[in-house]
Amino acid sequence: METSFCELHRKEAVNLTDGKQLGKVSDVVFTYPEGRVQGIVVPGRKGFRWGRAELYIDLKCIKKIGVDVVLVDIRSSPKQEPKNKWGVPRDERRDLGDYE
Repeated sequence: METSFCELHRKEAVNLTDGKQLGKVSDVVFTYPEGRVQGIVVPGRKGFRWGRAELYIDLKCIKKIGVDVVLVDIRSSPKQEPKNKWGVPRDERRDLGDYE
């Protein structure tokens, strides 16, 4: 099956493991001299400063390219404990003596 970037750019990427929509394909990564496709890029989650961080999906993680969706299999990373806006885990409480 052949597809152009223009067609791929309109398709939504969906993770098979948790069913989440990752966003529409924003870029294709390939090797220059050989012209082999390495993977795709989707917008991903919100980043620290500059808005959304991009998510690279390797070609071996792409399971199926359908008419209107790209199915990918990305294993979820281990859950990190939630942190507050200063980067300190929420469970960890500090007393006033720590700041003096």
